[in-house]
Amino acid sequence: MRDGGRLTAALEVLTEIETRHKPVRLAMKNWGEGARYAGSKDRAFISGLVLDVLRCRRSLGWRMGDESLRAAVLATLHLHWDWSIERLADAAGDEIHGHGPLTDAERQALAAPRDMADAPDAIRGDYPDWLDASLARIFGDDRAAEMAALAERAPVDLRVNTLKTDPVRALKALTTFDAQPPGLLPNALRVAAPAAADRSGAVEAIPQFSKGWFEVQDLGSQVAAAAAGDVKGQQVLDLCAGGGGKTLALAAAMGNTGQIYAYDSDARRLTDTIRRGDRAGVRNLQVRTPLNPDPLKDLVGKMGVVFIDAPCSGTGSWRRHPDTKWKLTPDTLAKRQADQDQVLKDGAGFVKAGGRMIYVTCSVLPEEDEDRVAAFLADHPEFTRGPATADPELTKFLTAEGDLRLTPRSSGTDGFYVAVLAKAP
Repeated sequence: MRDGGRLTAALEVLTEIETRHKPVRLAMKNWGEGARYAGSKDRAFISGLVLDVLRCRRSLGWRMGDESLRAAVLATLHLHWDWSIERLADAAGDEIHGHGPLTDAERQALAAPRDMADAPDAIRGDYPDWLDASLARIFGDDRAAEMAALAERAPVDLRVNTLKTDPVRALKALTTFDAQPPGLLPNALRVAAPAAADRSGAVEAIPQFSKGWFEVQDLGSQVAAAAAGDVKGQQVLDLCAGGGGKTLALAAAMGNTGQIYAYDSDARRLTDTIRRGDRAGVRNLQVRTPLNPDPLKDLVGKMGVVFIDAPCSGTGSWRRHPDTKWKLTPDTLAKRQADQDQVLKDGAGFVKAGGRMIYVTCSVLPEEDEDRVAAFLADHPEFTRGPATADPELTKFLTAEGDLRLTPRSSGTDGFYVAVLAKAP
Protein backbone atom coordinates (compact mmCIF):
# COMPACT_ATOMS: atom_id res chain seq x y z
CA MET A 1 0.00 0.00 0.00
CA ARG A 2 1.08 3.57 -0.66
CA ASP A 3 1.43 6.12 2.15
CA GLY A 4 -1.86 7.76 1.22
CA GLY A 5 -3.75 4.48 1.40
CA ARG A 6 -2.28 3.67 4.80
CA LEU A 7 -3.18 7.10 6.16
CA THR A 8 -6.74 6.80 4.87
CA ALA A 9 -7.08 3.27 6.24
CA ALA A 10 -5.99 4.39 9.72
CA LEU A 11 -8.61 7.13 9.65
CA GLU A 12 -11.28 4.62 8.64
CA VAL A 13 -10.36 2.32 11.53
CA LEU A 14 -10.25 5.20 14.02
CA THR A 15 -13.64 6.41 12.86
CA GLU A 16 -15.05 2.92 13.40
CA ILE A 17 -13.62 2.89 16.92
CA GLU A 18 -14.89 6.37 17.80
CA THR A 19 -18.34 6.34 16.23
CA ARG A 20 -19.32 2.69 16.71
CA HIS A 21 -17.30 2.09 19.90
CA LYS A 22 -15.53 -0.93 18.46
CA PRO A 23 -12.45 -2.40 20.20
CA VAL A 24 -9.25 -1.87 18.23
CA ARG A 25 -8.84 -5.52 17.28
CA LEU A 26 -12.40 -5.82 16.01
CA ALA A 27 -12.17 -2.56 14.06
CA MET A 28 -8.89 -3.73 12.48
CA LYS A 29 -10.45 -7.11 11.68
CA ASN A 30 -13.46 -5.48 10.02
CA TRP A 31 -11.22 -3.24 7.94
CA GLY A 32 -8.95 -6.14 7.00
CA GLU A 33 -11.84 -8.24 5.72
CA GLY A 34 -12.52 -5.57 3.14
CA ALA A 35 -8.84 -4.98 2.34
CA ARG A 36 -7.51 -8.36 1.28
CA TYR A 37 -4.84 -6.59 -0.76
CA ALA A 38 -3.13 -5.32 2.42
CA GLY A 39 -0.01 -7.21 3.41
CA SER A 40 1.27 -7.97 6.89
CA LYS A 41 3.50 -4.88 6.89
CA ASP A 42 0.55 -2.71 5.89
CA ARG A 43 -1.58 -4.11 8.71
CA ALA A 44 1.22 -3.63 11.24
CA PHE A 45 1.70 -0.03 10.06
CA ILE A 46 -2.00 0.81 10.27
CA SER A 47 -2.50 -0.93 13.62
CA GLY A 48 0.55 0.83 15.08
CA LEU A 49 -0.63 4.20 13.82
CA VAL A 50 -4.14 3.68 15.22
CA LEU A 51 -2.81 2.70 18.63
CA ASP A 52 -0.37 5.60 18.78
CA VAL A 53 -3.16 8.05 17.95
CA LEU A 54 -5.32 6.60 20.72
CA ARG A 55 -2.48 6.72 23.23
CA CYS A 56 -2.02 10.47 22.80
CA ARG A 57 -5.41 11.60 21.52
CA ARG A 58 -5.75 14.69 23.73
CA SER A 59 -2.21 16.02 23.50
CA LEU A 60 -2.22 15.59 19.72
CA GLY A 61 -5.39 17.67 19.46
CA TRP A 62 -3.94 20.32 21.76
CA ARG A 63 -0.74 20.65 19.78
CA MET A 64 -2.62 20.92 16.48
CA GLY A 65 -5.36 23.20 17.80
CA ASP A 66 -7.72 20.73 16.14
CA GLU A 67 -9.33 17.74 17.87
CA SER A 68 -10.33 15.89 14.70
CA LEU A 69 -9.08 12.38 14.00
CA ARG A 70 -7.39 13.60 10.83
CA ALA A 71 -5.38 16.16 12.79
CA ALA A 72 -4.37 13.49 15.30
CA VAL A 73 -3.17 11.14 12.55
CA LEU A 74 -1.18 13.90 10.84
CA ALA A 75 0.36 14.97 14.15
CA THR A 76 1.30 11.40 15.06
CA LEU A 77 3.06 10.86 11.76
CA HIS A 78 4.94 14.17 11.94
CA LEU A 79 5.64 14.60 15.67
CA HIS A 80 6.01 10.96 16.78
CA TRP A 81 6.97 9.08 13.60
CA ASP A 82 9.23 11.79 12.19
CA TRP A 83 7.54 12.13 8.81
CA SER A 84 8.37 15.37 7.06
CA ILE A 85 5.57 17.76 6.16
CA GLU A 86 6.41 17.12 2.50
CA ARG A 87 5.89 13.37 2.90
CA LEU A 88 2.61 14.02 4.71
CA ALA A 89 1.49 16.36 1.95
CA ASP A 90 2.26 13.75 -0.70
CA ALA A 91 0.38 11.06 1.21
CA ALA A 92 -2.68 13.12 2.04
CA GLY A 93 -2.84 14.59 -1.46
CA ASP A 94 -2.53 11.26 -3.31
CA GLU A 95 -5.32 11.59 -5.90
CA ILE A 96 -6.30 7.92 -5.75
CA HIS A 97 -5.61 6.82 -2.17
CA GLY A 98 -5.16 10.01 -0.13
CA HIS A 99 -7.59 11.56 2.34
CA GLY A 100 -7.38 15.05 0.86
CA PRO A 101 -4.61 17.66 0.45
CA LEU A 102 -3.18 19.39 3.50
CA THR A 103 -4.84 22.69 4.29
CA ASP A 104 -2.89 25.84 5.05
CA ALA A 105 -4.03 25.58 8.70
CA GLU A 106 -2.74 21.99 8.92
CA ARG A 107 0.60 22.94 7.44
CA GLN A 108 0.93 25.80 9.91
CA ALA A 109 -0.02 23.63 12.91
CA LEU A 110 2.41 20.90 11.88
CA ALA A 111 5.22 23.40 11.39
CA ALA A 112 4.60 25.19 14.71
CA PRO A 113 2.58 23.00 17.10
CA ARG A 114 1.33 24.49 20.36
CA ASP A 115 3.63 24.28 23.38
CA MET A 116 2.59 21.52 25.78
CA ALA A 117 3.99 23.44 28.75
CA ASP A 118 0.83 25.54 28.79
CA ALA A 119 -1.54 22.54 28.64
CA PRO A 120 -3.57 21.30 31.63
CA ASP A 121 -2.40 18.11 33.37
CA ALA A 122 -5.09 15.97 31.72
CA ILE A 123 -3.90 17.11 28.29
CA ARG A 124 -0.21 16.55 29.04
CA GLY A 125 -0.99 13.16 30.54
CA ASP A 126 -3.54 12.15 27.90
CA TYR A 127 -6.35 11.11 30.22
CA PRO A 128 -10.01 12.13 30.74
CA ASP A 129 -10.64 15.25 32.85
CA TRP A 130 -12.93 13.45 35.28
CA LEU A 131 -10.04 11.26 36.50
CA ASP A 132 -7.82 14.20 37.46
CA ALA A 133 -8.84 14.34 41.13
CA SER A 134 -8.30 10.59 41.59
CA LEU A 135 -4.87 10.69 39.98
CA ALA A 136 -3.92 13.74 42.03
CA ARG A 137 -4.60 11.73 45.21
CA ILE A 138 -1.95 9.20 44.24
CA PHE A 139 0.58 11.07 42.13
CA GLY A 140 0.09 14.72 43.08
CA ASP A 141 1.97 17.10 40.81
CA ASP A 142 3.56 14.13 39.02
CA ARG A 143 0.27 12.87 37.62
CA ALA A 144 0.78 14.25 34.10
CA ALA A 145 4.23 12.65 33.86
CA GLU A 146 2.95 9.35 35.27
CA MET A 147 0.08 9.23 32.81
CA ALA A 148 2.28 10.29 29.90
CA ALA A 149 4.38 7.20 30.62
CA LEU A 150 1.17 5.17 30.35
CA ALA A 151 0.73 6.60 26.85
CA GLU A 152 4.01 5.19 25.54
CA ARG A 153 4.50 1.96 23.62
CA ALA A 154 4.99 -1.11 25.80
CA PRO A 155 7.67 -3.81 25.49
CA VAL A 156 6.96 -7.53 25.31
CA ASP A 157 7.76 -9.11 28.67
CA LEU A 158 8.28 -12.83 29.17
CA ARG A 159 8.28 -15.03 32.25
CA VAL A 160 10.75 -17.89 32.09
CA ASN A 161 8.98 -21.08 33.12
CA THR A 162 11.30 -22.73 35.64
CA LEU A 163 9.33 -25.96 35.40
CA LYS A 164 10.81 -26.41 31.93
CA THR A 165 14.00 -24.37 31.67
CA ASP A 166 16.12 -21.58 33.19
CA PRO A 167 16.78 -17.92 32.29
CA VAL A 168 20.12 -18.66 30.61
CA ARG A 169 18.69 -21.23 28.19
CA ALA A 170 15.58 -19.13 27.56
CA LEU A 171 17.67 -16.05 26.78
CA LYS A 172 19.72 -18.02 24.27
CA ALA A 173 16.54 -19.23 22.58
CA LEU A 174 15.43 -15.61 22.18
CA THR A 175 18.66 -14.35 20.59
CA THR A 176 16.79 -13.38 17.41
CA PHE A 177 14.58 -11.03 19.41
CA ASP A 178 17.44 -9.41 21.34
CA ALA A 179 15.71 -10.16 24.64
CA GLN A 180 17.28 -8.74 27.80
CA PRO A 181 16.72 -9.18 31.55
CA PRO A 182 14.71 -6.12 32.70
CA GLY A 183 15.64 -6.48 36.36
CA LEU A 184 13.31 -6.71 39.39
CA LEU A 185 12.83 -10.48 39.00
CA PRO A 186 15.38 -13.17 38.06
CA ASN A 187 13.04 -15.10 35.74
CA ALA A 188 11.89 -12.18 33.60
CA LEU A 189 13.01 -11.27 30.08
CA ARG A 190 12.07 -8.34 27.87
CA VAL A 191 11.86 -7.64 24.15
CA ALA A 192 11.90 -3.91 23.48
CA ALA A 193 8.88 -2.23 21.91
CA PRO A 194 9.18 -2.17 18.11
CA ALA A 195 9.79 0.95 16.09
CA ALA A 196 6.71 2.95 15.17
CA ALA A 197 5.73 1.23 11.91
CA ASP A 198 7.15 -2.23 12.68
CA ARG A 199 5.51 -5.38 13.95
CA SER A 200 6.47 -6.74 17.34
CA GLY A 201 8.40 -9.98 17.28
CA ALA A 202 6.26 -13.12 17.21
CA VAL A 203 7.91 -14.90 20.13
CA GLU A 204 5.01 -17.36 20.19
CA ALA A 205 6.22 -18.73 16.85
CA ILE A 206 9.53 -20.18 18.05
CA PRO A 207 9.66 -23.88 19.10
CA GLN A 208 10.69 -23.14 22.69
CA PHE A 209 7.43 -21.27 23.26
CA SER A 210 5.45 -24.31 22.15
CA LYS A 211 7.56 -26.38 24.52
CA GLY A 212 6.46 -24.16 27.43
CA TRP A 213 9.79 -22.49 28.14
CA PHE A 214 8.23 -19.08 28.68
CA GLU A 215 4.97 -17.16 28.81
CA VAL A 216 4.18 -13.66 27.57
CA GLN A 217 3.43 -11.76 30.77
CA ASP A 218 4.04 -8.14 31.75
CA LEU A 219 6.74 -7.72 34.36
CA GLY A 220 4.27 -5.99 36.69
CA SER A 221 1.98 -9.01 36.49
CA GLN A 222 4.94 -11.23 37.35
CA VAL A 223 5.78 -9.07 40.35
CA ALA A 224 2.15 -9.27 41.50
CA ALA A 225 2.27 -13.06 41.40
CA ALA A 226 5.60 -13.05 43.27
CA ALA A 227 3.94 -11.03 46.06
CA ALA A 228 2.17 -14.24 47.07
CA GLY A 229 5.46 -15.14 48.76
CA ASP A 230 6.55 -18.69 49.52
CA VAL A 231 3.82 -20.87 48.05
CA LYS A 232 5.61 -24.20 47.85
CA GLY A 233 3.54 -27.00 49.33
CA GLN A 234 0.59 -24.66 49.90
CA GLN A 235 -3.07 -24.91 49.03
CA VAL A 236 -3.60 -21.93 46.70
CA LEU A 237 -6.79 -20.59 45.15
CA ASP A 238 -6.63 -18.23 42.18
CA LEU A 239 -10.13 -16.85 42.52
CA CYS A 240 -10.25 -14.67 39.38
CA ALA A 241 -7.99 -16.77 37.18
CA GLY A 242 -9.10 -15.44 33.80
CA GLY A 243 -6.81 -16.79 31.08
CA GLY A 244 -4.46 -18.28 33.65
CA GLY A 245 -1.32 -16.14 33.35
CA LYS A 246 -0.89 -15.60 37.07
CA THR A 247 -2.11 -19.14 37.77
CA LEU A 248 0.83 -20.47 35.77
CA ALA A 249 3.25 -18.07 37.49
CA LEU A 250 2.04 -19.28 40.89
CA ALA A 251 2.26 -22.91 39.78
CA ALA A 252 5.86 -22.43 38.65
CA ALA A 253 6.71 -20.85 42.01
CA MET A 254 5.13 -23.86 43.73
CA GLY A 255 7.38 -26.24 41.78
CA ASN A 256 4.51 -28.70 41.32
CA THR A 257 4.10 -29.08 45.07
CA GLY A 258 0.89 -28.49 46.97
CA GLN A 259 -2.25 -27.75 44.97
CA ILE A 260 -3.43 -24.74 42.97
CA TYR A 261 -7.07 -24.24 42.12
CA ALA A 262 -8.08 -21.95 39.24
CA TYR A 263 -11.56 -20.46 39.23
CA ASP A 264 -13.31 -17.65 37.39
CA SER A 265 -16.92 -16.54 37.47
CA ASP A 266 -16.91 -16.59 33.65
CA ALA A 267 -16.33 -20.16 32.47
CA ARG A 268 -15.25 -18.97 29.03
CA ARG A 269 -12.14 -17.34 30.47
CA LEU A 270 -10.94 -20.71 31.73
CA THR A 271 -11.09 -22.50 28.38
CA ASP A 272 -7.34 -22.25 27.69
CA THR A 273 -6.12 -22.78 31.26
CA ILE A 274 -5.80 -26.57 31.10
CA ARG A 275 -4.09 -26.46 27.70
CA ARG A 276 -1.67 -23.78 28.86
CA GLY A 277 -1.00 -25.69 32.07
CA ASP A 278 -0.18 -28.86 30.14
CA ARG A 279 2.22 -26.97 27.88
CA ALA A 280 3.91 -25.43 30.92
CA GLY A 281 4.36 -28.79 32.64
CA VAL A 282 2.03 -27.98 35.55
CA ARG A 283 0.91 -31.11 37.43
CA ASN A 284 -0.71 -29.63 40.54
CA LEU A 285 -3.53 -27.65 38.89
CA GLN A 286 -7.26 -28.12 39.31
CA VAL A 287 -9.61 -25.98 37.23
CA ARG A 288 -12.94 -25.36 38.95
CA THR A 289 -15.67 -24.21 36.57
CA PRO A 290 -18.70 -22.17 37.62
CA LEU A 291 -20.79 -24.45 35.38
CA ASN A 292 -20.74 -27.01 38.19
CA PRO A 293 -22.86 -26.53 41.34
CA ASP A 294 -20.92 -25.18 44.34
CA PRO A 295 -17.54 -25.64 42.61
CA LEU A 296 -15.55 -24.21 45.56
CA LYS A 297 -17.59 -25.50 48.49
CA ASP A 298 -14.90 -27.95 49.64
CA LEU A 299 -12.24 -25.19 49.74
CA VAL A 300 -13.91 -22.93 52.31
CA GLY A 301 -11.52 -22.10 55.16
CA LYS A 302 -8.76 -24.36 53.80
CA MET A 303 -6.56 -22.17 51.61
CA GLY A 304 -3.15 -21.00 52.72
CA VAL A 305 -3.16 -18.40 49.92
CA VAL A 306 -6.08 -16.85 48.09
CA PHE A 307 -4.95 -14.82 45.09
CA ILE A 308 -7.40 -12.22 43.77
CA ASP A 309 -6.61 -10.58 40.45
CA ALA A 310 -9.68 -8.41 40.77
CA PRO A 311 -11.85 -7.15 37.90
CA CYS A 312 -10.90 -3.51 37.43
CA SER A 313 -10.84 -0.52 35.12
CA GLY A 314 -7.58 -1.61 33.50
CA THR A 315 -6.11 1.88 33.77
CA GLY A 316 -2.71 0.32 34.41
CA SER A 317 -2.74 -1.36 30.98
CA TRP A 318 -3.46 1.75 28.93
CA ARG A 319 -0.13 1.36 27.11
CA ARG A 320 -1.43 -1.87 25.58
CA HIS A 321 -5.13 -1.02 25.33
CA PRO A 322 -5.28 2.74 24.78
CA ASP A 323 -8.84 2.71 23.44
CA THR A 324 -10.16 1.67 26.86
CA LYS A 325 -9.15 4.93 28.55
CA TRP A 326 -11.57 6.90 26.41
CA LYS A 327 -14.39 4.41 27.09
CA LEU A 328 -14.10 4.38 30.88
CA THR A 329 -16.99 6.14 32.63
CA PRO A 330 -17.80 6.97 36.26
CA ASP A 331 -20.61 4.38 36.15
CA THR A 332 -18.24 1.67 34.94
CA LEU A 333 -15.75 2.56 37.66
CA ALA A 334 -18.48 2.35 40.31
CA LYS A 335 -19.48 -1.10 39.04
CA ARG A 336 -15.89 -2.30 39.22
CA GLN A 337 -15.65 -1.12 42.84
CA ALA A 338 -18.74 -3.13 43.73
CA ASP A 339 -17.22 -6.18 42.02
CA GLN A 340 -14.01 -5.68 43.98
CA ASP A 341 -15.80 -5.45 47.31
CA GLN A 342 -17.67 -8.65 46.53
CA VAL A 343 -14.65 -10.65 45.41
CA LEU A 344 -12.69 -9.59 48.53
CA LYS A 345 -15.61 -10.68 50.70
CA ASP A 346 -15.86 -13.98 48.84
CA GLY A 347 -12.11 -14.60 48.95
CA ALA A 348 -11.91 -14.07 52.68
CA GLY A 349 -14.11 -17.10 53.26
CA PHE A 350 -11.56 -19.44 51.69
CA VAL A 351 -8.54 -18.29 53.73
CA LYS A 352 -7.60 -20.57 56.61
CA ALA A 353 -6.42 -19.24 59.97
CA GLY A 354 -2.89 -17.89 59.52
CA GLY A 355 -3.32 -17.76 55.74
CA ARG A 356 -3.14 -14.72 53.49
CA MET A 357 -5.03 -13.06 50.69
CA ILE A 358 -3.29 -11.24 47.84
CA TYR A 359 -5.38 -8.45 46.31
CA VAL A 360 -4.23 -7.26 42.88
CA THR A 361 -5.51 -4.76 40.34
CA CYS A 362 -4.06 -3.50 37.07
CA SER A 363 -5.34 -0.08 38.06
CA VAL A 364 -3.71 3.15 39.24
CA LEU A 365 -6.89 4.57 40.76
CA PRO A 366 -7.19 4.74 44.58
CA GLU A 367 -10.92 4.01 44.40
CA GLU A 368 -10.04 0.50 43.20
CA ASP A 369 -6.92 0.07 45.30
CA GLU A 370 -6.39 1.58 48.77
CA ASP A 371 -10.07 2.47 49.19
CA ARG A 372 -11.21 -1.09 48.58
CA VAL A 373 -8.64 -2.54 50.98
CA ALA A 374 -9.60 -0.01 53.66
CA ALA A 375 -13.28 -0.86 53.26
CA PHE A 376 -12.52 -4.58 53.49
CA LEU A 377 -10.39 -4.26 56.59
CA ALA A 378 -13.07 -2.17 58.29
CA ASP A 379 -15.51 -5.06 57.88
CA HIS A 380 -13.01 -7.89 58.52
CA PRO A 381 -11.00 -7.21 61.68
CA GLU A 382 -9.55 -10.74 61.54
CA PHE A 383 -7.37 -9.55 58.64
CA THR A 384 -4.42 -7.18 58.83
CA ARG A 385 -2.36 -5.56 56.11
CA GLY A 386 1.27 -6.62 55.84
CA PRO A 387 4.15 -5.46 53.62
CA ALA A 388 3.47 -6.63 50.06
CA THR A 389 7.12 -7.59 49.57
CA ALA A 390 10.40 -7.92 51.44
CA ASP A 391 12.45 -8.17 48.24
CA PRO A 392 15.04 -5.34 48.31
CA GLU A 393 14.59 -4.94 44.55
CA LEU A 394 10.91 -4.15 45.07
CA THR A 395 10.59 -2.42 48.47
CA LYS A 396 11.22 0.97 46.83
CA PHE A 397 7.78 0.62 45.23
CA LEU A 398 5.96 0.17 48.55
CA THR A 399 3.40 2.79 49.53
CA ALA A 400 3.23 4.30 53.01
CA GLU A 401 0.68 1.60 53.91
CA GLY A 402 3.00 -1.19 52.75
CA ASP A 403 1.28 -1.98 49.45
CA LEU A 404 3.00 -2.27 46.09
CA ARG A 405 2.31 0.32 43.41
CA LEU A 406 3.98 -0.15 40.05
CA THR A 407 3.81 2.18 37.06
CA PRO A 408 5.66 2.53 33.76
CA ARG A 409 7.40 5.66 35.05
CA SER A 410 8.52 4.20 38.37
CA SER A 411 9.16 0.53 37.61
CA GLY A 412 9.05 0.17 33.83
CA THR A 413 6.00 -2.08 34.06
CA ASP A 414 2.28 -1.77 33.47
CA GLY A 415 0.39 -0.15 36.31
CA PHE A 416 -0.31 -2.58 39.17
CA TYR A 417 -1.41 -2.42 42.78
CA VAL A 418 -0.86 -5.25 45.28
CA ALA A 419 -1.96 -5.58 48.91
CA VAL A 420 -1.21 -8.57 51.14
CA LEU A 421 -3.84 -9.26 53.81
CA ALA A 422 -3.04 -11.78 56.54
CA LYS A 423 -5.67 -13.66 58.53
CA ALA A 424 -5.10 -14.07 62.25
CA PRO A 425 -3.94 -17.56 63.35
